[in-house]
Order: sequence, then C-alpha cells, then structure tokens
Amino acid sequence: MSCIHWRWRVATTQRELDDVARIRWAVFGGEMGLLHAQWSVSRREMTCIDTLDTTVHLLVHAGSEAVATMRVALPNAEVAANLGGTVGLEMAQRVDLSRVIQPGMSFAEPSRFCVLPKWRRTEAVTWLQTAMYTESRRRGVTHWIASANLETDSPEDALLSWQVAASRGWLSPRWRVDVPDPWQAPVHPRNRFYTPEERARAEQGQLDGLRLPRSPSLFASTMGARFISEPLYDAYFQWFTLPLVMALDEIPADSLARFHSLEFGVSPAA
Repeated sequence: MSCIHWRWRVATTQRELDDVARIRWAVFGGEMGLLHAQWSVSRREMTCIDTLDTTVHLLVHAGSEAVATMRVALPNAEVAANLGGTVGLEMAQRVDLSRVIQPGMSFAEPSRFCVLPKWRRTEAVTWLQTAMYTESRRRGVTHWIASANLETDSPEDALLSWQVAASRGWLSPRWRVDVPDPWQAPVHPRNRFYTPEERARAEQGQLDGLRLPRSPSLFASTMGARFISEPLYDAYFQWFTLPLVMALDEIPADSLARFHSLEFGVSPAA
C-alpha cells in the first residue's frame, strides 16, 4: 500500500457525498451494528446536520477508492435558534457549553470519524487528521469540541475508560461540563469493553496498563485532546462517548510535522 496515491478533498458532488454516507454506514452499521434496521435498506448514514451549509464533509481517497471520511460542523444560526442559545453546534443539545466557549474562540464540532477496516493500519487515519486540521485552519477554527466513541454501552466500562484517561493525565485542567444521567443506557449492556480481569484490576486501583478505546486514545495522543466530563450516553448510536476539547494551537509538534509532510509532500525533517 506504500505506492498508493493518497489525497483528501472536501466532498461536494453527489458521488462524493454518497461515498461519505456509504463509508459511515459500513463502519457504524455494517461493522459495529449501531444503526437501526431501517438504515440497511440504502446502506447510507446521514442526519439533518449533514445537509446544513455550515457542515463540511471530508473524504480521503487511496488511489481511486474512497476509504475514510469525517464531518466538521461549524456553528449554525438556525441550530442555535432552535436550541435556544448562541453556540449553534449539535453538542449544545446534549451538554451546557457556556463554561467552555469564550470570546475569541472559534469552535467547530468534528464527528463521524470513519476509516474502512482494511485501511486502519495505513496512512488513511493521518490523512483524515491532516484534512481535519488543514480545512479547519482555513476556516478560522481555533478549537474543536467533540465526543469520542468509547465502544461500549456499559456505564461501568465507560466510567472505567474515563478513569484510565484521568490516570494518563488527559483530563482538561481548564474546562469542565456536566453530563446528564445516562437513564437511556441499557440495564443489561450488550457490548462490554473491558474483560472481567481488567475490571478486577481496576477495583484494586491498578489502572496502569489498562486499555483505552481507540478513538479517545488517538485524539489525546496525536491531537492533544483533553476530556472535559465524565462519559456521555449517545442515544442515537446507543453508545457511550467521552466529550473533549482540542485546541489547534496545542496539537503536538510531531503531529503538525506529519500533517505538513502529507499536505506538501515534504519530509518532516524538512
């Protein structure tokens, strides 16, 4: 796969937007089983946020194949009016962002970060991050606010992931939001992330070496994300997530060098 020609672009044509929706269904529906049966008819995943003129869809190609996508939602006046606030981001429907968003900060909400399974150990992930960073900078974004998938519908396992993140120093020292009680979470979880042995270690206070789900680990280590609350239950996907903030000026230098090398075709050392 090293000889493949990689590229990213903002999806604008019907075919590109169709690729976006298909990749999302392949990951969230076909692979993870998080979508209702009604989605399987078209094998596409889209919501009302996707049709707003303030939503940007990013698409990564490996050669001629679309292999990864994500969306970056910018503040929208209509969304703000409908939510009764000024933020205009979907996240504001779920948590109070008034203690996070301050004057001089320009927020966007990245979500639906999807890479087809066979491409996850390639440069596809980094290309998608490069697209996310480059396009956000172009649009004047200073901070991202998002929620990382915890790969479980278990309140116990979600809370343990938050504790592991805290033990690694990944909680935000500046921002904190409150999350609602996860009353919609299932009483009997279908998907546990941790093994009984791992939960037993955690009960003894042994958090070192415990796994963290892929999404929060990726964003914390490569993008400088810091988590701003305990786990939040996502009723749409029926999954726990971990809210976070990423400051574009605080992305690790080695990640920025990698983005630059992909975007401009030069080595990080150059």
